[in-house]
Amino acid sequence: MNLLAHLFLAAHRPEDEQLGNFAADHVGSRRAVAAYPPGFRAGVELHHRIDSFTDQHPEVHKTKARLREAGFGKYAPVIADVLYDHFLARDFARYSPTESLAQFTQRMYALLQRRAPDLPAGVQRFLPHMVSHDWLVNYAHPWGFARALGGLAHRASAGSGIEAAADEIRRHDAAYAADFAAFFPELVEELRTEKF
Repeated sequence: MNLLAHLFLAAHRPEDEQLGNFAADHVGSRRAVAAYPPGFRAGVELHHRIDSFTDQHPEVHKTKARLREAGFGKYAPVIADVLYDHFLARDFARYSPTESLAQFTQRMYALLQRRAPDLPAGVQRFLPHMVSHDWLVNYAHPWGFARALGGLAHRASAGSGIEAAADEIRRHDAAYAADFAAFFPELVEELRTEKF
């Protein structure tokens, strides 16, 4: 799961948990996590539980295997994370019948900007760019997904080929979308019933 999914999955929780869930990948060591308030730490733990459930799900395994077979190797998990944000954004009304993607993202951007001083430095650095370029809404568009892949490719090893995943997804969109459609409602249900 990537930025949009983590925000969506924690949106009904207290603010500190939302922040911890969103920023978990940027917090650092256990010692660094311990310096945050209890609610933030609970959000970091939620993030890890979401990632664990995701990584163990058979539909996610199918997505990653297909990406590996297409030549993306060790980058398959990262591409899958961004791809699943693309599918969530593209079909947001299915999962959020009362709030549009634009409304949701504006609410999240407002929260993140207001609470930016409480976020790790790495998040504070990318947050203005994320908001000004509306990453979360742009995930819904093929060009926004391609741009996100370009950003990953820029941070990866030279010659990673990550940006070519946009063509792979375009060719096999239905299969990848079916994986997500089978997986995501199960994750939402797990969170709704607090099974983990």
